[in-house]
Amino acid sequence: MSGFLLWSALLIFVLLLSFKIGPPYFEYMTLNKQLKATVNDPGTRGGARKDVENAFMNRQMVSDIKSITYKDLVITKEGDGYSLSVDYTVCVPVVSNIRACMDFAATSNK
Repeated sequence: MSGFLLWSALLIFVLLLSFKIGPPYFEYMTLNKQLKATVNDPGTRGGARKDVENAFMNRQMVSDIKSITYKDLVITKEGDGYSLSVDYTVCVPVVSNIRACMDFAATSNK
């Protein structure tokens, strides 16, 4: 019986941890997709930096990305287009005073 309780407690902890750290990873994957879509948008090719920022802000609002803003983007000119990247950290509370901190580096480069 004690083995069952141990495995149950371990399973509950793993599920709790995955429910807490899962959303930041899903947001990271969405952010990567939106950075690539922003760079490949015909409206941003050859345009001004402000056009890229506006295109990203629109995609950010639709995709509900809350971890970063357009001010966090590193925009570099590459040929006739742009390259976007961002480094950020997300800390989520797990239990009581225990936090899980994750560092992400999203980029529009393949």
